[in-house]
Amino acid sequence: MISPLFSHLLIPFIIAMFLAINMGGSGTAPSFSVAYGSNIIRKSAIPGLFGIMVFLGAIIAGKGTATTIGKGLLAPDMMSFTIVSIILFSVAIALLIANLFGIPQSTSQATVMSVTAAATYFHELNRHKLFVEIIPTWFILPVVSFVICLFIGKYIYKPIRKRGYFLSKNVSDHPILKVLIVIMSLYVAFAVGANNVANAAGPIATMTINELNLDYTNKNFVLIMILATLIVAPNFGIGSSIFGHKIVKNTGKEIVLFGKIEAIIIAFITASLLIIASITRGIPSSLVQLNVAAILGIGVAKLGYKNIFRKTAVNKFFVMWIIAPVISFALCYTLIYFADKSGLLFN
Repeated sequence: MISPLFSHLLIPFIIAMFLAINMGGSGTAPSFSVAYGSNIIRKSAIPGLFGIMVFLGAIIAGKGTATTIGKGLLAPDMMSFTIVSIILFSVAIALLIANLFGIPQSTSQATVMSVTAAATYFHELNRHKLFVEIIPTWFILPVVSFVICLFIGKYIYKPIRKRGYFLSKNVSDHPILKVLIVIMSLYVAFAVGANNVANAAGPIATMTINELNLDYTNKNFVLIMILATLIVAPNFGIGSSIFGHKIVKNTGKEIVLFGKIEAIIIAFITASLLIIASITRGIPSSLVQLNVAAILGIGVAKLGYKNIFRKTAVNKFFVMWIIAPVISFALCYTLIYFADKSGLLFN
């Protein structure tokens, strides 16, 4: 016989799994678009590799961002069954819309805005965390990613390439180069796990502690977070299978045709910046935007600003990056309002 507690926790866990499926679709692009764009990895191999590395990233380096999402913006004792379900559902719908349009979207930004909506409704928002730590990071890191890749592309890679060093077929088709690109793709997927799994696992872990009436200690949170990750993380691979190909194609093929050296540069810069944000400050950040910023940096170095920023795919990305977090915030706030008026929030 199913216990009442299990039935109570089942709904938010199902929503978290649905969210993870949508995050898997969105997160596939920054992980494997460079490798796919370089024609090194077949699309059929991507979901399995992606899912494994996401899981490892979440277990090894996901604590910081899980803590931020779980208790950094909204007091942990407010993370009830209903509130967590609404938060995760709002994020999942926002990401589903982006995935249906084939646009890689920031899971972290949608999640932060959803939690912010709940915190705003209850007048419990940690403004310092949001406005001093998180939002400035969202603006600074993509700029850093763009500038680094633009500098490397324009002043290091392009001059070397003009001399013919990377044009040799022996160099471009060298097995070591292909292995490096695969390693970088796995490295990016690890970064996705370190940052994005927390978007679902963080609220779930906090809610579970509340429902089990456990003391909110660091040890209990980490234990429950690991258990939540074991359930949530595998669904990233499922999402990659469902949504990943279209998004990878948009990012890897439509913005700029990658060379193999460029693929390594893009993957290394984006993943490194995200892991730094995850481990040092626990800041939920957008690997999708870091990745596209890096792609644009390389693209501008190759083709110039006008040829890159006039592309339709780039314009669609910018529009959806604004719309999805707004949808997440508005939907979460609206649902919490109606749940509050109905007396369902803390049942």
